[in-house]
Amino acid sequence: MGEIVQLQSNGKQSSGYLALPRVPGPAVVVIQEWWGLVPHIKSVTDRFADEGFVALAPDLYHGQSTKSPDEAGKLMMSMRIDEAEKDLRGAVQVLMKHPQTSSSHVGTVGFCMGGALSLFAASKNPEVGACVIFYGGHPNVKPDLPSLKAPVLGLYAEKDGFVTPDSVRALEKNLKDLGKRVEMHIYPDADHAFFNDERPQVYNEAAARDAWNRTIKFFKAELKPKK
Repeated sequence: MGEIVQLQSNGKQSSGYLALPRVPGPAVVVIQEWWGLVPHIKSVTDRFADEGFVALAPDLYHGQSTKSPDEAGKLMMSMRIDEAEKDLRGAVQVLMKHPQTSSSHVGTVGFCMGGALSLFAASKNPEVGACVIFYGGHPNVKPDLPSLKAPVLGLYAEKDGFVTPDSVRALEKNLKDLGKRVEMHIYPDADHAFFNDERPQVYNEAAARDAWNRTIKFFKAELKPKK
């Protein structure tokens, strides 16, 4: 359904995977896991288009991807956060200007590394009107939480040893203390990456289905039409 498109971010050229709905709809930035812009992320982007969203997944590794956890860890840690911020800002701007975008703001949604970057992008771009985090974590990503304007939906796993329930509760408290709108869900018996249906060792169908339904409902409620 989708296609690779070229993006401009601060005068530099980058690329992303764009999937369009049949009619104009709200827009979302889909942010990759540490593997890169792999077929799974493209399929998730297509799923958003099927639900009526203009969906764009920027390629934050600029052509690199892997199936090796060791290599994925190296790619994640070598990614420059300042460059990723520019790529994400470029994706937000592309969606804001796209003729099929019907919403006045865009959403961000990301998985694992991308979950942390979803919150980061939302805190840096006032055009973001809704933020979804799937088990987001990255040691070098520090969102500017006081500047966050978008409501947050967090979707996490009870058995996650990387993004632990304690860390989720701490983030929730921090956001609430700052007066932000936040809703967190920790799925019992689910593990990190429970949404990735291409990884049967961790995929949890029930949790993934519920998380997807919550995500779609959240975006449709928060991404209001342009006036």
